[in-house]
Amino acid sequence: MRDHRKPVRAAVLLAVSLLALGSLSKAQADFTLEASPPLSSLNVPAALADRLQTTGSRLVRTAGGGNVPVCDIWWVKAAVAKKPGAKASGVLYGELQTGALVGLLRFLTSDAEDSRDQKLKPGFYTMRYAQLPPDSSEAGSSQYLDFLLLSAMGADSEVTKTLSFEEAARLSSRATGTGHPALMSLVPVNPAYKRLPAVVADDVGNCAVQVNLREESETGSRDVELAILLLTPPKEQGGS
Repeated sequence: MRDHRKPVRAAVLLAVSLLALGSLSKAQADFTLEASPPLSSLNVPAALADRLQTTGSRLVRTAGGGNVPVCDIWWVKAAVAKKPGAKASGVLYGELQTGALVGLLRFLTSDAEDSRDQKLKPGFYTMRYAQLPPDSSEAGSSQYLDFLLLSAMGADSEVTKTLSFEEAARLSSRATGTGHPALMSLVPVNPAYKRLPAVVADDVGNCAVQVNLREESETGSRDVELAILLLTPPKEQGGS
């Protein structure tokens, strides 16, 4: 079986580097955000649509003189959070509740991959927050433990509930057919970006989207910035 640990580590380290840059690179000019189609025009279950913002963002890549839609993202109106406290080592978004619904992602191309280079079919996927166990193979290959678990929209029927890590991971594993969950890396935000949502990209193929996410806990609600790594450089055939 192919060892995915090196690609994930390289992707996250490169993402951290690109998010530390404050100036606009040429690569950033190759990606733009547009408004996604309204949820009311799509076949999204009502229980899920009710929890999402009505407007989303579409990531578009400029290639070959044309624009290629990559994916759509709709974030939740409010994500379930815990009472803010001291963050554990390697955790960026520890106030989020593991298993909480964070949003809906739609892949629009046939070459979509997760952070472990697992192929994913075009279509809709729910996104739930998870901190991977520090001793897991995936966590050992990254300096951060924060990920979003992707599950096929049709399979995630309990969107009004917060799932346990085991439930969310088991559900996500059905989306890949590999026995491993579908993971999208969460990376540090770049404080230089004030107008959100924003695209943060580098010259080697990493592309993240940074947003304001509303969190709601027993102590109230607040907005926090969050960055999701959506694209990483293509890996060489047969690479590790």
